[in-house]
Amino acid sequence: MNYTQRIPTHPLMTRDPVDGGDLLVTRLVGTSSGVAIEGRFSMGWIGKLTQEQLEWVRLLVRNRGNIQKLSAELNVSYNTARSRVDEIVAALGGTPETGPLPEPPAAAQPERVRVLERLQAGEISFDEALRQLKG
Repeated sequence: MNYTQRIPTHPLMTRDPVDGGDLLVTRLVGTSSGVAIEGRFSMGWIGKLTQEQLEWVRLLVRNRGNIQKLSAELNVSYNTARSRVDEIVAALGGTPETGPLPEPPAAAQPERVRVLERLQAGEISFDEALRQLKG
């Protein structure tokens, strides 16, 4: 019998719920065999992140490190996504970039914004902009 079918599991806690400090893993269990291994195991870099930050890392990896795609998937601005990634970098002991955040690449802007910018610059006519905005 699969061990996880007998005992419900919960998301991994990465911080002490009382004081926010580090946690130490003392028991591991094989999900199919049920074999338990006891000792003192570090959670490594995962233990430095909150559940929310771990989810951001998961989504960032799924998007192959592309912050632009991550921001689109989460429906947040590029700068918000970039700030969250900088928070994760700091939590892992890295140095986030300082200074103003760069503007997202042109490809990060919605297509309609680019059409309106081209219209404003006189690159396309009103009728052409309307046609492109409609689809």
